[in-house]
Amino acid sequence: MSKANHTICFIGFGEAGNAIATSLKSSGLTDADLHAFDLKLDDPTKADDMRRRMDAAGVTAKSDLQAALEGAALVISVVTADQANAAATAAAPHIGPDTLYFDMNSCAPGTKQASASLIDGAGACYVDVAVMAPITSRGHQTQMLVASPHNDAAKALFDLLQMNVEIVGDKVGEASTIKMLRSVMIKGIEALTAECFQAACRAGVAEAVAKSLDASETNESWLTRASFNMERMTTHGIRRAAEMREVAKTLEDLGISALMTKGTVARQDAFGNLGLDLTELDDLHDRMAEIEAKSNGF
Repeated sequence: MSKANHTICFIGFGEAGNAIATSLKSSGLTDADLHAFDLKLDDPTKADDMRRRMDAAGVTAKSDLQAALEGAALVISVVTADQANAAATAAAPHIGPDTLYFDMNSCAPGTKQASASLIDGAGACYVDVAVMAPITSRGHQTQMLVASPHNDAAKALFDLLQMNVEIVGDKVGEASTIKMLRSVMIKGIEALTAECFQAACRAGVAEAVAKSLDASETNESWLTRASFNMERMTTHGIRRAAEMREVAKTLEDLGISALMTKGTVARQDAFGNLGLDLTELDDLHDRMAEIEAKSNGF
């Protein structure tokens, strides 16, 4: 396969599809290489805007998914997460044998495994792709994780297109598991930031709160930090839960819904009530094993 003779089909053409197509074009692909179908093409109120977007990116708009998939060596699925399995379901009857299907949607491992069953069952090659950074600046060269039984075939295309990919396993779901669990922290921090600083601004203490947080920053790895936090929560969780109930009252007095803080109360309380002493253990996995054995996986 060479850049001159293969076709790439996009399913979905929102921000991610546009960014990837634009960067692929800049790498030397010809106009005939890129096809796309988006459900907005079926909506008379949105079709013209979608066609203009595809034209601007050098992508050929197709009237239906079957036409978009015809002759494609690579399919890139970049729909919304809740439509990822529906896209695979719609594509499976029309996808060509041995076609690589890159599912770049942010989905649970189980969702991707269900989609893989459909695509692989049709004779194509499903690849679990987890996009690990904002895609708008680097497009197809954004950092990505990949897991698939078709890694060898996929790697040849990654290399051809000069994609920034790390293969993390050969089972569908392994890449998406890393992405989903990372999002617990990344998106959770965003939500905590909103809860904290909306209240801090209302109280007029945003700068003081930020200064205190800056002073608490460390250079410890996340594994070290996670291990430390497990011991702190099991040792002091009950006391900390009581403090966080007062934090919730503080937020509510400022007119802020304490959604994240109430979750913290429940988690601290649950860990504190385990009755564990983890001070003689250092390793995260050892500490977590003790927690799992006592908690029955709460």
